[in-house]
Amino acid sequence: MCSGGPVGGDGLDDVAALVAERNRVDALLARRVRAAELSQAPERDGLKSAASWLRGHYRLSAAEASRLVRNGRALEHLPALAEAHDAGLVSAEQVTVAARAVTPQRLAAAAAQGVDLAVIDAVFTGVAVEGEHADLVAVVQHYLADLDPDGPEPDPTEGRAFTLAKHADGSLSGRFHLDAAGGEKFQAAVESFVQADRPAGDDRTRAQRQGDALVQRADTALASGSLPTLRGHKPQIAVVIDLDDLVDPATGHGAGRMGFGATVSAARARWLACDATVSRVVMGPDGAPLDLGREQRLADRHLRRAVELRDGGCVFTGCDAPTWWAEVHHLIHWIDGGETNLENSALLCERHHTQVHHGFRVERRPDGRWRTWRPDGTEITVPEPLLPRAA
Repeated sequence: MCSGGPVGGDGLDDVAALVAERNRVDALLARRVRAAELSQAPERDGLKSAASWLRGHYRLSAAEASRLVRNGRALEHLPALAEAHDAGLVSAEQVTVAARAVTPQRLAAAAAQGVDLAVIDAVFTGVAVEGEHADLVAVVQHYLADLDPDGPEPDPTEGRAFTLAKHADGSLSGRFHLDAAGGEKFQAAVESFVQADRPAGDDRTRAQRQGDALVQRADTALASGSLPTLRGHKPQIAVVIDLDDLVDPATGHGAGRMGFGATVSAARARWLACDATVSRVVMGPDGAPLDLGREQRLADRHLRRAVELRDGGCVFTGCDAPTWWAEVHHLIHWIDGGETNLENSALLCERHHTQVHHGFRVERRPDGRWRTWRPDGTEITVPEPLLPRAA
């Protein structure tokens, strides 16, 4: 492995060596992920797929985890490309481009048309090793077009995508891709809010006005009560804050935690609590609900809301399922005398709720952290964040 500083002139030899090494490591990683997938190894930790294991245990994004799984599968069908990847000549990004050609549906179409996949593999590999990245994209796209030159009108939903990235301060950024018809609907909806909110002297940029329009569209939808229900109740804004922080005007940033994980100041939490469309739940130091806002009695839906705010999602180690995928589980089963209250509740996604009823076990420690054990009594743990290697 090369050292941190440049060696020999401008250090470009080091850069080239490191790129090749990264390609080799990516190839090995994709193959190992595929092997784990084929052996159903994630099941040992109670998870359904290799992608979910990578997200929960090694903090990969959903996109990166899925890319690793797809690349591992693709290498099985493109051995020449796989060999070049192993040698460091082809990048993981190039494998991802080629992987589009070897999905199950396209493999079936190629077999039906008598396509010699070895020839396609050789062409892809040659272009990947010798050409520009854009050249490989064009060749793969040309192959896909030839594979189905007169196919049916594509389903517009297949090409739609919308991804969000949450930053350390709770803010969001994202990207999306819509077909022409879907994009027209989106533009019409956003533009209605942009044009309806143009006061005199408005000096916001077009981008700022569109950002405000998106938030206003969400406000309107939430206030109308017409959105689909999430596990029995209408979607709503939620913020969890300690009682002391709520009443202390000196509290700074990061005192409140919102339903999707963002942190806000106590001042912002107080501002939200004044809004009649916001359901306010104040929690005591032991995690029990002290105040359910405008609700008068603790019914089932109120208990669920308190569990959601405390747990934030499925508590099974390594699972990243959000609250609306989850169910309220009795830690001591109701049939065994367990009470239906906050202390005896845990939020679990449907899969892990089933797992816990078949030998796995979750437990909430006094410090509020959740821990999970396998049926054989060993604990499932998530590795600590990797630390930089000492120089």
